[in-house]
Amino acid sequence: MYYNVNMVKLDIPGRGILKIDYIVFDVNGTIAVDGKLISGIDKVIFRLQKLVNVFLITANTHGKQKIIDSQLGISATILKKGEEAIQKKEFVKRLSAESVIAIGQGKNDSGMLKTAAIGICVLSPEGTAVETLLSADIVVPNIKSALGLIENPTRLVATLRI
Repeated sequence: MYYNVNMVKLDIPGRGILKIDYIVFDVNGTIAVDGKLISGIDKVIFRLQKLVNVFLITANTHGKQKIIDSQLGISATILKKGEEAIQKKEFVKRLSAESVIAIGQGKNDSGMLKTAAIGICVLSPEGTAVETLLSADIVVPNIKSALGLIENPTRLVATLRI
């Protein structure tokens, strides 16, 4: 669907080689709180865009997605009301799930985290759904920790090796 000359390549003992071309972020509760982008996230996402294709997917709960889009220079996929969890999961599948890192925290993120090659669940000030926590490969205390894993891929390997 989308191609980038770069990617994140992970050689995970017991799991094999993963070639990550895409990162899919839930927005509200994950990279934004109460509809406002978390401070400093924009700089990290700009750096990640040099490595992989970055996507935002949201139900736009707070109605402020256009502001976040302009801050990041990315047009988010805004979900139709109803069956948001299915829409997120299908989005990851369409990208080629085996090359996706998905990051989220809400109940409707559970399927996309489980479907992606690597699902990262963020503990959020807006709350974190237990179902999503249990669907993730990795759980981190905040979005900055999740982004640190991607910027330092050896951390992902250390966490996921068998």
